[in-house]
Amino acid sequence: QVQLVESGGGLVQAGASLRLSCAAATRTFSAYTMGWFRQAPGKEREFVAGIILSRTTYADSVKERFTISRDNAKNTVYLQMNGLKRDDTAVYYCAAGLLGIDVRNPNPYAYWGQGTQVTVSS
Repeated sequence: QVQLVESGGGLVQAGASLRLSCAAATRTFSAYTMGWFRQAPGKEREFVAGIILSRTTYADSVKERFTISRDNAKNTVYLQMNGLKRDDTAVYYCAAGLLGIDVRNPNPYAYWGQGTQVTVSS
């Protein structure tokens, strides 16, 4: 069992930046694929960014604005979000899965955090 705890969400104006953090309670954090997903009201959960070992991948909608990174010494994955837009408003979730999963698909991820709200106002 891996417990994930997100933090860093909030209310910001369009164009601002936020950094989300996700702390994982596990001794084998470096072995997990980590992903960030988001879910807006009335919409399905969607992929935002993923990191497999040190390789990163992004949804087209956030490419060039968001950066995912991990600090294995701190068992933490981050999502730096710059140039936030109203469309980025959602609950953001981090997830952990085994190596080799489809990083963009939420279904194979075994562990999920409780989510953190990001609200972007115009």
